[in-house]
Amino acid sequence: MTVQPAGSGDIVVGIDPDRDWHLALSWAADEAQRRRLPLRLVLAVPPQHDAHHVDGTPGRTALSQAGSERLGQACGWVRDRHPEVAVTGDLLGGFPAGVLGGVAREARMIVLGSRHLSRTAEVFSGGSLVVPVTAQARCPVVVVGDVEHISRQPPYVVAGVDGGASAAAALAFAFDEADLRGAGLRVVCVWQRPLIMLDDERTALREQRTTLSEATAGLSEKYPDVHVTHEVLTGRPVEELAQAAEHALSVVVGRHGRGGHTGMRIGSVVHGLLHRAHCPVITVPTD
Repeated sequence: MTVQPAGSGDIVVGIDPDRDWHLALSWAADEAQRRRLPLRLVLAVPPQHDAHHVDGTPGRTALSQAGSERLGQACGWVRDRHPEVAVTGDLLGGFPAGVLGGVAREARMIVLGSRHLSRTAEVFSGGSLVVPVTAQARCPVVVVGDVEHISRQPPYVVAGVDGGASAAAALAFAFDEADLRGAGLRVVCVWQRPLIMLDDERTALREQRTTLSEATAGLSEKYPDVHVTHEVLTGRPVEELAQAAEHALSVVVGRHGRGGHTGMRIGSVVHGLLHRAHCPVITVPTD
């Protein structure tokens, strides 16, 4: 088991007061237990007047009280599940995406639940979290949309590799995650046939397999207990990765830099996986 050094940050979970938080919190609590890290629950209260609105919507005072109660329930639930995990709850003022983006600067990772909104709704919804936080966070972001399940044995983690600079960070995280869980690792590259091919398809696929082997060589030595397979698939990256991860513990992919508030720069593959994959999607920044 990998033991993180003291002061290396905690695992942060965004608590949505209007939705069931158990899926994301259970994943995060189990991860905190495996990594021996503290767990920090964050609930953001948007700025409002301290009075009930004319339409009956509760003001900030009522929202803060309800948020405190929800945090207390969530913290108690974690303590019952993993008594050894140090858990704290923070009620912070501000819009959720901005609050969680700021908290992520000092976090080891941040865990969010997913509403499975459409791409347009996720970008423009006032309450959306997944895309803007994923785009801005300086740490890995885990999006938990469905109940974790293992329908195939042995369990495995999928790492999507595109051959770019983001591959190294994603692979390192994926190896560590697989090692912590005693799982195998499927390293997957999806090859799309270009409009103009300089080499034949067989040569191109062989080069992709060589790239995968070279990318994982040092990590395989570091994690000798992780059984690794290399797979070069053909087709559309989002569809192929989502299918490869259908029965996985998680799918890990890299993301390029930090985009603006709307998160339009997280990349089409990451964006697609956030809405297509049923297992937790872990995105790892390159810097």
